[in-house]
Amino acid sequence: MIWMVPERGDIMPEIHTEHPVLLFDGVCNLCNSMVTFVIKRDQNATFKFASLQSEVGQTILMEHSLPLDQFDSFYYVEGKKLYTKSTAALKVAKKLDGAWKLFYPLIIIPKPLRDIVYSFVAKNRYRWFGKKDQCMLPNLEMKKRFL
Repeated sequence: MIWMVPERGDIMPEIHTEHPVLLFDGVCNLCNSMVTFVIKRDQNATFKFASLQSEVGQTILMEHSLPLDQFDSFYYVEGKKLYTKSTAALKVAKKLDGAWKLFYPLIIIPKPLRDIVYSFVAKNRYRWFGKKDQCMLPNLEMKKRFL
């Protein structure tokens, strides 16, 4: 599969939103399930979403000087701050409705230790959960949550 991505020298509009943005691998079944999971537990529509492969996702990656062709992490962007891997997941859990906030205290575990588990799952996600041939197309209700 070939992704058309902007070159680093291309002029791309900066992405600004008052909502935190979750960037995810659009072809990963686990990642798509995570998006659905978050939407169901985010009654106030706090989060916006974009796949890493989308133009918006690529622009945000460029803004943060991140690789444009590596989709093995989930990103949480709030304002100009970008969080990766387990820190991103815990930041999201903190803002979800229900008991999911109770996971946030795990942030005290050093990031390298937390990210070992995260990276193990990320490395095996296609094998365990599969992947799609193209990015997820949100239904009409979900579409307003995507950038």
